[in-house]
Formats: sequence, C-alpha cells, structure tokens
Amino acid sequence: MAGKRLYGRRLVKQSEPRSADILMADVTLVIGNRNYSSWSLRAWLVLKHAGFEFETIRVPLFVDGYAQELLRYSPAGKVPVLIDGGVAIWDSLAVAEYAAERVPLLWPQERAVRAVARSLVAEMHAGFAALRNAMPMNIRASGRHVAVAAEVAADITRIQDLIAQCRATYGKRGEWLFGDYTIADAMYAPIISRFQTYGIRGSTALTDYSSVVIADPAMQEWSAAARAESETIALAEVGAE
Repeated sequence: MAGKRLYGRRLVKQSEPRSADILMADVTLVIGNRNYSSWSLRAWLVLKHAGFEFETIRVPLFVDGYAQELLRYSPAGKVPVLIDGGVAIWDSLAVAEYAAERVPLLWPQERAVRAVARSLVAEMHAGFAALRNAMPMNIRASGRHVAVAAEVAADITRIQDLIAQCRATYGKRGEWLFGDYTIADAMYAPIISRFQTYGIRGSTALTDYSSVVIADPAMQEWSAAARAESETIALAEVGAE
C-alpha cells in the first residue's frame, strides 16, 4: 500500500494546495460485522468518502475468542480501530478526526457551519441510546417492527428535526446534510439504515435524505457485503414477526 494516494479526488479541489496530497502509510481498518456494527460503518464511510486506500480486517463479534482478537489491535477491545503504520486509533469519531486532518474537506469549510456539523456529530456520538438499543442496526433485515417507547420516539423526532433543519439551511449547497459529504453524513448513515429496517417514516426531508444515503455507492458497497455475511447476533435480531 505504500505510495498510494490518501487524498480522495472527490474531496480535493484542483485549486487547493496539493503539497500534502501524497502520503505514505500502511492503513488498515479493523471492523466488526458489517450487518450489525454501526460504529464500524461510520469509520469506513469516512475513509471511503475521503478517498483513503486501506485494507480491512473483519472480526466477527460475539463469537468465541473475539474479545481476545480485538485486543490484538486496540487496548479498548472494541471496533473500529484504524491502524496507520505504528499508530492505532480507536473509536469512530477519533478515526474520523484523524482522517479529517489529512482531508480537511471532511468538515464544512466555514467555521460557523463546521461548528454546527461538529455539534450534530457529537450529539450522535453521545446520544440517542434509547433508539440504538431498541433498534439495533441490521442491514439484512427488513419489515421489522418494535414497540416505540416514549424515549425512542423522542430520539426519532430529534433526529428528524436535525435533518430537516440542515436540509432547510444548507440544501442549496448539495444533497447531503451540509451540502457536500461530511463526517456528519457518515455518523447519521446507520440511523437511516435503522429507519429502513424498522419502517420508520417521517417528513419529506427525512425521506429525501434517506434516499440519498441509501443510494450512496459506498453505502451500497457496505450493504452488499453485509448481506453476504452468515453470522447472526441474537441480541440484534429484534422485531421479527
């Protein structure tokens, strides 16, 4: 992998300085099951949209020996983990920030807009636990239905409001939350997948944005690989009739 370009052509404008355009590194992303691991998906989408060349190591979760296997890559024992040469970066947001140091266009360029994007990302990273627990990501599944408790409904409403506000404010710039693709879109993609799995419907803004996320070639690539997996995590198989 040494000598491969890490800056993605989709994100680097020709008018920008290109002195740091070529970086030498051996980059590997350690992920869990593509079907279930939403945090792995977030980090992977960031790297794909940034144009990184990287290898992927998949560690199936909740099988014999998986915890010991993960500890080979990170003392946290969780996925995702980005390994860049001799450096290990764990946690999806840390991976995203590390990538953004090389590809600044992963964040909006205006300081005020970037601050809003960081706020959305931080809220997703730290919040919406009720929704995530009630509706695990399960890309292979469809037509699932779970009881929507009040705290889950509140999470759904909040997410819809955030998407609607972003599209109303920045929609003229492009089809993503802040016009161009940013880390925020990678962070919210697994939620859109959950909405598809569990039949969550909402505003026109949510419907339109969901269509963009699902049609994203990177998301389609990940989803195809998820559907090809054979492992099943029982705790994530909820809502089946």
